[in-house]
Amino acid sequence: MYTVKELFPTLQGEGAHSGRAAIFCRFAGCNLWSGREEDRATAICQFCDTDFVGSDGDGGGKFEHAIDLANAIEQAWNSTLAGPQQRYVVFTGGEPLLQLDAPLIEVLHQKGFEVAIETNGTIKVPKGVDWVCVSPKAGSELIVLQADEIKLVVPQSGHHALEALLARFEKMDYRHRFLQPMDGTDLPRNTELAVSLCQKRPLWRLSLQSHKLIGIR
Repeated sequence: MYTVKELFPTLQGEGAHSGRAAIFCRFAGCNLWSGREEDRATAICQFCDTDFVGSDGDGGGKFEHAIDLANAIEQAWNSTLAGPQQRYVVFTGGEPLLQLDAPLIEVLHQKGFEVAIETNGTIKVPKGVDWVCVSPKAGSELIVLQADEIKLVVPQSGHHALEALLARFEKMDYRHRFLQPMDGTDLPRNTELAVSLCQKRPLWRLSLQSHKLIGIR
């Protein structure tokens, strides 16, 4: 059984695939925050801006079998009148690795989809995922030390000696490295910080939430 908060066609808004047509499948649940506001202050991740509780979002629901969810993803892709080439689905959350499994990956590959995830990096990635984006959260144990990209939101409460942290990540096997300003009332100041860090440490590139800038999900 898979519990999906929402499922919709869009453009990838962040990181190395920014601007690419994609289906976003947001799984319910996370291992770093319950998703309830009353628990935010005591959660490991306190800055999440996403509703991942339940299955009542657009395209959301409970899917008993992998083929059922894969069919829904394929239908969402076809709804944009896109052809069968370059099919791309991004699993996010919450934390998608609480639910993404080998049967779902296999059936999506059979349908011609490239499978991507956006994970907090605290759970082992199953075989077959085509693109792994790790977004570490301060205070959590990072176990995914090799991925296609790392996307670090800055600054986070609990980030001390930020440049030392960046230096640590630079020694790990990430093909692409991005700094993304923390959204919210301090976004201009956080963007200045991210820009200055990218200039100082050119292994990192700036990632902006382009979907928010152009008004899409």
